[in-house]
Amino acid sequence: MKKSLIFLLLLYKSAFFGQTVLTSHALDLKKSAKNIQILNAENLLTHEVFVFAAYDQNITILKYNSALFLTDQYTGPLVNLENKELIASSFSEDGNPSLYWTSRDFKEIIVIKYYLETKTYKALKFGFPSESQYVVATFQDNNLFYILSKPISEQTLAVYTFKNGMVEEKIFDFSLFKFQNKNTSFLPFTELIKQNPIEKMEVKDYNPLYKSTAKSKVYLQENKMVLTLDQNPKQTQVFEINLDSHTLNEKIFLQPNTKKPLRSSNSFLAENKLFQVTANKEELLFDLKDYGSGLSIKSIHVAKNDTIRFKNSPLLIQREYGKPGEIKKTAKFLHYLSNLDIGLSVFKNKKNTLITLGGTPKSENLNYYTQNFGQYDDEFGQIFSPITFYPNVHTETVFFESVLNKNFEFSSSEPSPLAVDKISYFLNQHQEAAFANVIPFKDYFILGYYDQTTKEYVLLKFKDGFN
Repeated sequence: MKKSLIFLLLLYKSAFFGQTVLTSHALDLKKSAKNIQILNAENLLTHEVFVFAAYDQNITILKYNSALFLTDQYTGPLVNLENKELIASSFSEDGNPSLYWTSRDFKEIIVIKYYLETKTYKALKFGFPSESQYVVATFQDNNLFYILSKPISEQTLAVYTFKNGMVEEKIFDFSLFKFQNKNTSFLPFTELIKQNPIEKMEVKDYNPLYKSTAKSKVYLQENKMVLTLDQNPKQTQVFEINLDSHTLNEKIFLQPNTKKPLRSSNSFLAENKLFQVTANKEELLFDLKDYGSGLSIKSIHVAKNDTIRFKNSPLLIQREYGKPGEIKKTAKFLHYLSNLDIGLSVFKNKKNTLITLGGTPKSENLNYYTQNFGQYDDEFGQIFSPITFYPNVHTETVFFESVLNKNFEFSSSEPSPLAVDKISYFLNQHQEAAFANVIPFKDYFILGYYDQTTKEYVLLKFKDGFN
């Protein structure tokens, strides 16, 4: 997420990037400490906030109530977790947390439930069939933990749900459906996913453009996962994976037609609306559809000699981490866009729907690798996150921003900074902040980090908008 947020930061020179300290707690992580991993989570039923800090052979759990006052804590040993990574948490009906540890190949998953009232724990082991399938994404939502995996040789997806010390597996068969690649040639589901790896989208958070340009995306929505496929430029193919009824439902949303046949397209699903974009060197088309009915709410066509009137920012080009430059003409913007992976990212706050539309380097040109979990270092410090990590590439990204009001009309007002923008700015300015975690909470976001100077774990509050 950090990689693309710098784009937005540079647009808000007049913003005040303030924050509010919610709480801090002494936590002396010595420089000699090994395998430091920290995770924050909210119990969605009680709105209690937890901090899980693992270091050396110990773990500290801090429990805060909904007003962010410390109400309980636990420190105990970590047993038989060598070479394991902390990837997620969940909460049982009794309110106690469980942590999930796994090896890098996901072959073995250790589930440890902590009973804070008695200061005890119970460990369970789950053998993941890593020889026959690989992990696509992990989800932590609804106080549960989910693993979405792809069987290697079968036209299926598998969903594992962890709840109250039990795991349930459900297999969804895609063999009866037809799939087409970017040349509209038919191919099996397994080959399609191999060519277009599935990228997990965060439903409640901002998704950076370099993630949302993926042609295969998955969203977790209450009792279902929604898989969107945009490798065929003529349509968005959507599958609803219902986890309660164990059913699979297909929906097709046609992309708007272009005058020139050579084009690229993509979509983004947010707030029960499907946002679609398609473009070539001659034109750009934007379509907003109601997801339930499939009816079009708004359609816009822009030719290369036109002005893009629904943008709220200049047409921007970004190289590496330098300051974005401005592209003056629509034709030049479309020229750049035609050589990139096109996409859009949509984020809704209380007032408006914020859209980032553009293109990032083509995935086939990136020498990237997937890091499913663990720590990595970027320009903002040490971050713990189960994401796909893209290394630096020497090419450009182009984009612009738009704002929709609650009536789905484009607004001419300048977009206000997001909380995630402020968080990225803060981390960039505070090198002492390490092991950062961000979670949505109530109507704001909580940034948790370890202050290497004061040796405290700090929780900060960040809100959308100008302070």
